[in-house]
Amino acid sequence: MSQLLRIRDLKIEGRSDETWVPIINGVDLDLDRGQVLGLIGESGAGKSTIGLAAMGFVRDGIRISNGTVEFDGTDLVKASASQKRALLGKRIAYVAQSAAASFNPAHKLIDQHIEAPTQHNVQNRKDSIEDGIDLYRRLRLPDPDQIGFRYPHQVSGGQLQRAMTAMAMSCRPDLIIFDEPTTALDVTTQIEVLAAIRKIVDDFGTAAIYITHDLAVVAQMADKIKVLLKGNEVEEAETHQMLSHPKEEYTKSLWAVRGFERPAKPAVQTSATPVIRVDHVTAAYGDVKVLHDVSFDMHEGRTVAVVGESGSGKSTAARCITGLLPPLSGQILLDGARLAPSYKTRDKMQLRQVQMIYQMADTALNPRKTIGEIIGRPVQFYMGLSGTELRRRIEDLLAEIELEPSQFIDRLPSELSGGQKQRIGIARALAAEPKFIICDEVTSALDQLVAEGILKLLAKLQDELKLTYMFITHDLATVKAIADEVVVMKDGEVVEHGPKADMFTPPHHPYTDLLLSSVPEMDPDWLTNLLAERGVDNIGDAAVDKM
Repeated sequence: MSQLLRIRDLKIEGRSDETWVPIINGVDLDLDRGQVLGLIGESGAGKSTIGLAAMGFVRDGIRISNGTVEFDGTDLVKASASQKRALLGKRIAYVAQSAAASFNPAHKLIDQHIEAPTQHNVQNRKDSIEDGIDLYRRLRLPDPDQIGFRYPHQVSGGQLQRAMTAMAMSCRPDLIIFDEPTTALDVTTQIEVLAAIRKIVDDFGTAAIYITHDLAVVAQMADKIKVLLKGNEVEEAETHQMLSHPKEEYTKSLWAVRGFERPAKPAVQTSATPVIRVDHVTAAYGDVKVLHDVSFDMHEGRTVAVVGESGSGKSTAARCITGLLPPLSGQILLDGARLAPSYKTRDKMQLRQVQMIYQMADTALNPRKTIGEIIGRPVQFYMGLSGTELRRRIEDLLAEIELEPSQFIDRLPSELSGGQKQRIGIARALAAEPKFIICDEVTSALDQLVAEGILKLLAKLQDELKLTYMFITHDLATVKAIADEVVVMKDGEVVEHGPKADMFTPPHHPYTDLLLSSVPEMDPDWLTNLLAERGVDNIGDAAVDKM
């Protein structure tokens, strides 16, 4: 293999007030044609910054202060804007973490797909459409002849992620940057996307940089792995060697990070009144029913994990509980009393008792408000506090989530890390002093070290405040870490429900077996072996559709 990308002594700085602060500290990187390099490390390590720099790009407020980024002999640091435009999209492509946020919602998938090949004069419109359909077929997208003529909101998250991979391949680039492309996907959809990415890379001999905080995922995708910490390279090695014999203590700590597992609490007495009862709920969006006679209970001081693929009904059940989606039939009970179907007709006390922590703290926090204002709003609304009493309560809430009040109360969300923002989301939910909190994929966008800290914090708060959690997640490692009971949903129905120990002990419902067997393992051969077990001889073949 010949060298495609060569980065030497890369230093990148970010502007803070009137000074420039180091972000990347002299990193080197080599990538051959057809090779996949995995970049791993916790939040703030510099993974995405290096990935973007490999394209000759930096975000606003950031600059490359030193070093070279040579792509096939061209130094992208010194290249002109026109030289970069000629490469980006054609020979270098990018697949973002959130396909939903990256596609233009006003245009059909195929119209966005053909933009790069037509703009770069690789193909005309007709040939680009035909090639797009072929790529959709290669990536095992359903109805490949027609799916491109849908809008982004008309396909699932996993399908959209594969459509983005197809779009990145439209000009047959030499290099693709994959930036956390499966972070928000459930385990079965993740397998489809990983298999599709591997297939397309293998088919066309494309080189790739695969950025992720999921060590088991990078083990399936990368030929070699580079570990980063706070802008510094920790170590680099071939994947098998890195997994079996990491040299540095920091790398070893990443390998062992999922050590937190909270013991499940004793079984609930059948006579106990649940904090929340979902009682034979059926719900729909328009004419399409998405929940079918769903029932389960959640008791004081316990965590119920609700798991299942995208479209299984997890978030819809949460919307019914919060009153955002009134059920067609059935009811939601709080402490044995029926809640009004719509939040609009619930009283302030009922609204206060049911709170939510959102998946993406970046979009859940108002970027123009300070942390104090964000947390203070529910305190004012529900508790009626103001002035000194309000500030004291905000400071107490910041202390509860283990953030120093004086350092954070006047900051904006943009000045916080991902884990800190998620803690602010927790504080905002606690501000209402609720009995019940819905945690919607609250750790999926966080690296494993930060995610473990959030899980420990939630467990501590539950013990101190006797909180009840509904934990919506696709991450079964998180289920194992924090849940007392598990509800497994598929196609809007509960297929299995019971204590956590039963969830992880055979026999299971066949669908639960599928979920459990789809959790990636720290074995580079795991995905290949799994696909073979499921009847897939060549990655991406028809049997993938069975997953």
